[in-house]
Amino acid sequence: MRRVVITGLGTITCLGNSAEETWSRLLAGTSGLAPVRSFDASSYKTKIAGEASSFDADRWTRDPESAGLDRASHLLFAAADEAVSQARLDRQELAADRAGIVLGTTLGGMLQGEAFHRTILSGAQPAPGALADYLAFMQGENIATRCGVPAMPETVSTACASGATAIGLAFRRIRNGEIDLALAGGYDTMCRFTFAGFDSLQLLDPETCRPFDLNRRGLVLGEGVGILVLEEAGRAAARGVKAVAEVRGFGTTSDAYHTTRAAPSGEGAAAAVRIALNDAGAAPEDIDYVNAHGTGTPVNDRAEVAALSAVFGPRLARIPVSSTKSMIGHLLGAAGAVEAIVSALAIRDGMIHPTANFTTADPACPIDAVPEGARRVPVRAVLTNSFGFGGNNACLVLMRC
Repeated sequence: MRRVVITGLGTITCLGNSAEETWSRLLAGTSGLAPVRSFDASSYKTKIAGEASSFDADRWTRDPESAGLDRASHLLFAAADEAVSQARLDRQELAADRAGIVLGTTLGGMLQGEAFHRTILSGAQPAPGALADYLAFMQGENIATRCGVPAMPETVSTACASGATAIGLAFRRIRNGEIDLALAGGYDTMCRFTFAGFDSLQLLDPETCRPFDLNRRGLVLGEGVGILVLEEAGRAAARGVKAVAEVRGFGTTSDAYHTTRAAPSGEGAAAAVRIALNDAGAAPEDIDYVNAHGTGTPVNDRAEVAALSAVFGPRLARIPVSSTKSMIGHLLGAAGAVEAIVSALAIRDGMIHPTANFTTADPACPIDAVPEGARRVPVRAVLTNSFGFGGNNACLVLMRC
């Protein structure tokens, strides 16, 4: 069976405009959550988010080739450029018949959709092409055009599991010999539509994001993108490129318990973890670190801990489990992709970032949430979880090469 390695990483989050910048600030325990700037949030209960405010949007709006595209495409372009550069790929290699693109998102080009709606409500006539980058498949097409990938891109939308699902599908295609190389990941932007929806569901914490803490009150939304270059291991070695980590397993399930809430038992999530471990040829004892879904909602955190307890048993208390969302917010379709990147960097550096804002342990969540700050430990294998609305569960197992 073919091995699949990660040779390039690209990320935009509220903590930085590169994977390394985001990673260094996560290790420092820095929170990027701040008052919303992209729209007036004064009418909502929650007024904070993890916006990528330092992203140079003007650069892309000045470029004739990207000026009419949605912010989602601009974020993707920047992250893809970073990942492709790190992987030392050239356009000729990307243009090969055995390259692919698999992306996950929940919103696509929603900002263009919102702008179109506002124009209609004002009584004005929208400009021709105002919705050219609205539909979710368009961003994949834009990346394919920019990078010269001839294959038809795939776009998946499995709620908050979208990014991890995209990576898992690309991983399977390479391992099965369908393709040799893929750009895979997820993305989503900060939109009023999404913010208002989560606010109406009363799922947002008005103060901060505090996963697994006894006093947690909900999640905080963020925006961003994560792109990984996945390659067949022999191909990467032949190019002389050092892999960051290896993707070894992928598991996905759908428990269909409720439209928005996870099953309290964590049964579906536990099944996805077991499938991922089995796919990787790994035992629960092999996992050194869990990058949790860790949203900060009372129900979801308990369900995730229940799932982990079902798989790891008493050993769970000795496994570091931290939440990236505690510092960058919930990136929806990008969450699983950015967290896979974080997991790969944890393996590379032997470092685990903390769970921010964790001050009071919850007896219902008896885990080592790494509250004291970044921890240096040997990390050979990581489980990273993504659990979304509708019971969409996706888990990845990454290992040291």
